[in-house]
Amino acid sequence: MGKRLGFLLSFAALLSSCGDGGGGGDTSAPVASVPTGGSTGTTSGCTLRARQDWAAAQLKEWYLFPETLPTSLDPTPYATVSDYIDALTATARAQGRDRFFTYLTSIAEENAFNSSGSTAGFGFRISFDASNRLFVMESFEGAPALAAGIDRGTEIIAIGTSASTLQNVSTLLASGGSQAVNDAIGPGTPGLVRVFRIRDASGTRDVTVTKANYDLQPVSPRYGAQVIVDRGRKVGYVNLRTFILSADDQLKAAFAQFSSQGITDVIIDLRYNGGGLLSVAEYFGDLLGKNRSSNDVFDTLAFRPEKASNNSTHKFTAQPESIAPRRIAFIGTSGTASASELMLNGMLPYLHANEALIGTNTYGKPVGQIAVDNAPCDDRFRIIAFAVQNGAGQSGYFSGMKSLMEATCAAADDVSHPMGDPLEASTKSALDYLAGQSCTPIAGGANGITPEGTRESGQELVVPNRPNEFQRIMPGSY
Repeated sequence: MGKRLGFLLSFAALLSSCGDGGGGGDTSAPVASVPTGGSTGTTSGCTLRARQDWAAAQLKEWYLFPETLPTSLDPTPYATVSDYIDALTATARAQGRDRFFTYLTSIAEENAFNSSGSTAGFGFRISFDASNRLFVMESFEGAPALAAGIDRGTEIIAIGTSASTLQNVSTLLASGGSQAVNDAIGPGTPGLVRVFRIRDASGTRDVTVTKANYDLQPVSPRYGAQVIVDRGRKVGYVNLRTFILSADDQLKAAFAQFSSQGITDVIIDLRYNGGGLLSVAEYFGDLLGKNRSSNDVFDTLAFRPEKASNNSTHKFTAQPESIAPRRIAFIGTSGTASASELMLNGMLPYLHANEALIGTNTYGKPVGQIAVDNAPCDDRFRIIAFAVQNGAGQSGYFSGMKSLMEATCAAADDVSHPMGDPLEASTKSALDYLAGQSCTPIAGGANGITPEGTRESGQELVVPNRPNEFQRIMPGSY
């Protein structure tokens, strides 16, 4: 096995860090560096032109699809580094291979989130239904929205800076689409106040909520890990919101509970999980690998031929808490991407039809990014640099994991019940599959979330044109 690099696989992101598995020697955050053989990534200055030239040079060295890059492209007409990067990668994007996966972000912002989930906002995830009504899909513990009584199933009717400036969601949509809703919610600035007119089981009312800093818990302490008794047998359920470092201990605790109770049927709910650290995905795979040989491959990262010295492979390493799954039901939607899709793909060669995708098709991101830092400018450049393969060499699922799955079951995302509730439509379908019941396969063709969002079986996560790092990994979140 070659030198192991740490990576972040996300909705549109992958972090390269020193040391193993994303954490390196820094216990507080992944430390960004250039992969083996790269340059330092620094420039003599942080002018727009210097940063654009630096970005173009990194693309030329690392991009997985070098044949799609223009021979030359004058950066002068482009007002930002991001606009220039988008122009350089336009061909691969048109081919569906780089759907804004290559982009520029902030080193400081990203490190804060990847280490502990630290972010600022209201702490909810929102989506439009088929009638363009805006619903809260989940609220995060310790964040302002849940403290204000806003939780899954709450409808947001209007948004304003005060009660006198409330605008109906329907009016916002008519004036500027989902981006107008994003603009009404405002930036992720602590202290920013919004008034929401909401409707839930308690009726219709106006609620004032102030954005604040909070640490996201990747596994909800309310419903994220539980044992469901279904038809006289125990089923393990785990809902992972994102693959960040703090998820390891929560996953370890969940699987210790499953292992102690002899559980072999598992529901893994990744319905909104846009990705995260590769090291966490591989650890999650290890927790599902009690009966796997030490020679069984979970994933391989394959760079372009001239960078093949960076290729690496992770083989299953059973943990004390690991289980030997008989069947796994993965709940997914078009918001399920990258590291989440790796979970399905990594287990597929060993479970075949004993694993199923429940819900809808997934996003479709079988590639990953390295990150090259221009530290003086706080620039972290995420570059698509490798393909992600499973132990059977399967990859290329740009149209979503449905194309590879041997078993799928169509199911709705039922906001009238909590996730993990046996009465919730996707959870119920997952339990039925584990019990050997027949189901209706997922229909339709390719799907995916564009930067503006996409409609999938009546649901459209609200994703801004230029999502911040938190929103890339946690699509639909504010």
